[in-house]
Amino acid sequence: MDMSIQNKERPIEKIEVPNVMKAAVMNKPFDIELQEVAVPKVLGEEVLVKVMAVGVCGSDIHYYEHGKIGRYVVEKPIILGHECAGIVAEVGENVTKVKVGDRVAIEPGITCGRCDYCKEGRYNLCPDVQFLATPPVDGAFVQYIKHREDFLFPIPDDLSFEEASLVEPFSVGIHAAKRSKLQPGSTVAIMGMGPVGLTAIAAVKAFGAAKIIVTDLEANRLEAAKKLGATHVINVLENDPNEEIFNITNGKGVDVAFETAGNPKALKSALQAVKRGGKMAIIGLPPQDEIGLNVPLIADNELDIFGVFRYSNTYPQGIEFLQSKSTDLKSLITDRYSLEETKAAMERARLNKKASLKVIVYPNGIIEE
Repeated sequence: MDMSIQNKERPIEKIEVPNVMKAAVMNKPFDIELQEVAVPKVLGEEVLVKVMAVGVCGSDIHYYEHGKIGRYVVEKPIILGHECAGIVAEVGENVTKVKVGDRVAIEPGITCGRCDYCKEGRYNLCPDVQFLATPPVDGAFVQYIKHREDFLFPIPDDLSFEEASLVEPFSVGIHAAKRSKLQPGSTVAIMGMGPVGLTAIAAVKAFGAAKIIVTDLEANRLEAAKKLGATHVINVLENDPNEEIFNITNGKGVDVAFETAGNPKALKSALQAVKRGGKMAIIGLPPQDEIGLNVPLIADNELDIFGVFRYSNTYPQGIEFLQSKSTDLKSLITDRYSLEETKAAMERARLNKKASLKVIVYPNGIIEE
């Protein structure tokens, strides 16, 4: 279905845009303050979006706790949040792809479009990317956000803003499936059932995986994995994951393994779970830069290892998967907070891993289901 046509058929709405808006600003780690800031003005190909839903991501929590991720350091107050969707409120004079009133998912990384990586279609590697909520770029815990039109994607009327915000983590799994050339009928292992790991289940299922084996140490996350389509779940506190995986695969190993937890032990386990000639995608980032891996195992078995950095060219496919209703991510949403409650939302996501899966913040008021 051509969703751009569907949105063009909607009557143009008038949205009253104020001069000032509320924003949840992180002054320093653990310090988030609601402030009034100016609403951005849009020019050229820029679009002003009224933000309706923002998912709290693991990277948001990391900045909130530690003030940095690798080389990205919070050096001045910043607005977090990058998993977002909303309604087009104003458009610049050169905008042609969306109009006021359109419902859109926001791809958070704006790239230059001119470098070799962008021209090759691997724009996630663009050295000049401006990614929401990655220092020094402000993010989406605001009522209105300015974004370039080519990184906005119309969503159908029957897709909620919450689901549309989840296209962002969903895209990571889609990108990993593409990078590893996942084939229908494959057996896949996914290590780590955080939000990225859980949405990766939906991604590999959409790509036709026949067996989806997942591991984690939290019972609620394994239960959520079953609902999303995992065929086998392994609690690593109760069972050896590799023994279980080899039992399930009759001693063969899996075609593809995804490591999403950023855990060194899980990374080694994922590598050992792959069959001869199989593939592993590294999605999670461990706390240390260097981890010892069994090089003879990699060479002797001709294993292919893929690094996965964000995603590229995934949003239309992610929206299509969600619209088809073959992929249902609504079950991941466990907690809802207003913009005024952003600090509480961050604390909930940080401290309640046994019960919370995906925490959503609503900058313009909590949407009634």
